Order: sequence, then structure tokens, then C-alpha cells
Amino acid sequence: MKTPVIQGEKLRGESKTARIPVKVSPQPKDQVLRKPTWIRARFPGSAEVLELKKILRSNKLNTVCEEAACPNLGECFKNGTATFLVMGDICTRRCPFCDVAHGRPDPLDKNEPQHLADTIALMGLRYVVITSVNRDDLRDGGAEHIMQCVAATRAASPNIKIEILTPDFRGRTRLDALKVLALSPPDVFNHNLETVPRLYKQARPGADYTVSLQLLRDVKDHMPDIPTKSGIMLGLGETTDEVVQTLKDMREYDINMLTLGQYLQPGKHHLAVEKYYTPEEFEELKSFAESLGFTNVASAPMVRSSYHADLQAGHVT
Repeated sequence: MKTPVIQGEKLRGESKTARIPVKVSPQPKDQVLRKPTWIRARFPGSAEVLELKKILRSNKLNTVCEEAACPNLGECFKNGTATFLVMGDICTRRCPFCDVAHGRPDPLDKNEPQHLADTIALMGLRYVVITSVNRDDLRDGGAEHIMQCVAATRAASPNIKIEILTPDFRGRTRLDALKVLALSPPDVFNHNLETVPRLYKQARPGADYTVSLQLLRDVKDHMPDIPTKSGIMLGLGETTDEVVQTLKDMREYDINMLTLGQYLQPGKHHLAVEKYYTPEEFEELKSFAESLGFTNVASAPMVRSSYHADLQAGHVT
């Protein structure tokens, strides 16, 4: 008999990944790959970081930087930038590469869009990324709430540039979701493929590779002037040929911007790192991606989907 999940309870580690189709077994210590010298993250405990966290907590806001244990948190927070996580900090999916908690989310906070807008205005930000957990418990996947966050942020900061990093809306509701999001469109629309199609069952249970591609293509029908963006992690066991084909698929679906970064295992109950790519390999993939026609490519070991997003967007014409 399955133990009922209590609303608001955060499931992490083994309790999060226990029910996924492809089970995650912790690796023996002697089989864990050692991090190479080029994998480095700055210490996240500076005064600037602590001050930003104080502002976020006082406004009851979350960042994916904290919830997903991003290795760039120290650098981004020190520069006064962050990727805001809306609709709570509990995800309805159990992706074993991600450190965000799983469970039954609390109801949406109707005041969150205004709290978000007020905080961004207080911080004087010029470029923000608004992302969210998956909310498969909501009929529209949270599209209305995301749209309200964008609208409120624009009203409070008219000159701001906004990127949204969305869930896939379960496919069945994606067209309705895009109609809603188009009511207050972002400057960049981001949705991550995360990995190659062969690894979806183990890495993205509940998601579908083709559905994610179709979502990004359909953006152009509803918001034709908005550039699309996506990214994948490297090091989960994909082959070079699979990466190449995935990049070709992205361009076939008219995706404009790309991020490529090294997957780092958050904990022993997450998927293991199968390979650490060298900086030279990332540069080779960047050159290949640029030859396919991507408007901008960020490819390096420590790159994440929102890392230096403002700089990437600055290259969009």
C-alpha cells in the first residue's frame, strides 16, 4: 500500500526517486567519477548573497538557484541577479537529475505576481528569468499564473527584459497555455529539452521529447517575434551522435538560442555522472551548434539554462 503524500511535504533524495520507472541506485564510492579541475563554483556565502536571500525571504519568494542547488549561485547572487521560481518550491514530477523537491504543492499564492514585481523593482534589475516547478495538478499547468507574473513585473519595471523558462504543460494543454502566455509575452521563451530522447525515460519521467520540441515550435505561432531557447545537460550517458542529432532537431523546430552545460549529481540518489566533458569538447559543440544557425550558444562546463541569460539575450536581433 502506497503511503499518501501530505500536501506541502517536500520529498527529496530516495523518497523522491523511489517511484520513477528507471530506478536510481547509489554508486559505490570507488565508481564515482572525480570532479575534474575545471569544475569550480564560487563560495556562495558573501554579503551580497546573504542580503539578496534576506530580500527574497521577506517577500516570500523562491529562486531556482537555491532550490536546484545551482553551482553558480554565488556568482549570480553577488551580481544581484537571480532566476525566480514561482508557483511554490514543490514539483509534481520526480526527475532524478534535479534537486527540487517533489510532492503535493500548496495552492497558488494569488499575491505572488505582485510580490515578485515589487521585489524585482526594489532590486533595480534590468533582466530577469521567471521559471516554475511543474504544476500538473493545475488544469492549465500554471500558464495563467506565469502570465500574471510577467504582466505585474512589466507594470512595475517598464524597461525590464523578461525571460520565462516554462514547463511543458503536459502537451495536452500547451496550445491553450501559449494563448494565455501571449497575453503578456516575454522577451525570450525558454523550455529545456534537458537530454537526448533515448534517456528521457530515466531522466525525465512524465515528459516527452517530441512534445517539448512541439511546444517551442508552437511559440512561433502565438508569439512570432519572440526568440525561443532550450538547453541540454551533458554527462548522463549520451553519445556524441545523439547530441549532434538533438541539436539538429532543435534547429528543425526553429529554436534560436542554446545552452550546453555539464550535469553535476546533486546527491547519491540522483543520476550518476557518466562523463565529464572537457572545456575543449564544449567549444567543439559550440562551433557545431553555431554552424547550424543558432543565434547564440552558451557552451561550457558550468553553463546552466539561466546562467548569463542577460548576455545571451543581448545577442538576439
